[in-house]
Amino acid sequence: MKFATELIHGGNPIDPEHGSLSHPIYLSSTFAQRSMDHFGRYDYARSGNPTREALEEAVAKLEGGSTGLAFASGMAAITSTFLIFAPGDHLVVCEDVYGGTFRVLSTLFKGWGLQVSFVDATDQGAIAAAIRPETKALYLETPSNPLIKIIDLAAAAALAKEKGLLTIVDNTFMTPYLQRPLELGCDIVLHSGTKFLNGHSDVICGFAVTGNPELGQRLRFIQNAFGAVLGPQDCWLVLRGLKTLKVRMEESQASAKTIVSWLKEQKGVAKVYYPGLPEHPGYETHLSQASGPGAVLSFELASYDITKRLLEGVKLAAFAVSLGGVESILSYPAKMSHAAMPAAEREARGIKETLVRLSVGLEDAEDLIADMDQILNR
Repeated sequence: MKFATELIHGGNPIDPEHGSLSHPIYLSSTFAQRSMDHFGRYDYARSGNPTREALEEAVAKLEGGSTGLAFASGMAAITSTFLIFAPGDHLVVCEDVYGGTFRVLSTLFKGWGLQVSFVDATDQGAIAAAIRPETKALYLETPSNPLIKIIDLAAAAALAKEKGLLTIVDNTFMTPYLQRPLELGCDIVLHSGTKFLNGHSDVICGFAVTGNPELGQRLRFIQNAFGAVLGPQDCWLVLRGLKTLKVRMEESQASAKTIVSWLKEQKGVAKVYYPGLPEHPGYETHLSQASGPGAVLSFELASYDITKRLLEGVKLAAFAVSLGGVESILSYPAKMSHAAMPAAEREARGIKETLVRLSVGLEDAEDLIADMDQILNR
């Protein structure tokens, strides 16, 4: 099936008992057993739930994986994945990484004994130089958050395999519609499903998908033991949101391209970060591994005063944390997604006080431009 058909029919079969086109919500916390010798497929909902299983299978299929796991948040998916490692292990992590990931690695897991080297992962030489005998995995984002850096996933995965390492990729910005890291040789794909996968700003959720069944079972054990699972009501909402993923991504991406073209011409805009721009570093690499530039962009403004006016003055794009909803969201990385990162670390990575990130929603692009124009060019 093509991707759009897979979204509708691949992971959501018609209910065989009553013919419901919408997968039932199983709210039960426990399941009655008929025999002491043969337990049923489900026993306790932390270990498995039919609604959650339907969602996990759907996301796994979209990523081309064997095992999908749904968690209570994107960070729950990320931290549960880190639990496959042991104290003393070492990870090589892209330096332009989501602030929540930076926080948990530099505090909780650092105290636990997990070692981390943050590197410019757009440079394969820098990745190779950071690998130690105790290194177990590469952890990557592409496009990265918030500077939209592009990492060559196939090259990184090949290097990892040569060294006997896992490759873990946060694919939140692209979604499996635009990029499928498992097909490029990566081992684990992570998502903040709160964002584009659900797409309606009404669920907090996360996903991990593996291509290798054995690795999937290791993560499933952690999911059950750690217990940060997604509830059935939220699972149903994400199943609903997934059905429109393709049309939402296409529309938002088209508007993002229009807005980027306009931003480039504005005097108050110093720089635009978007993988759809030919001058963007990594443009050719992105074209080789993704089928589109996506709907998230960042841009630097000419001054802090203009930045403040824009963030506080926009009416159509919500000034808020998060991204990937049907409504456009304008956020401020320095005090939102990367607030947990020390100021010196942010500055060293290029996350300036004049940087904003825009997730383009489903509003008309001309209206979004007019909204920003009345502030930038008033």
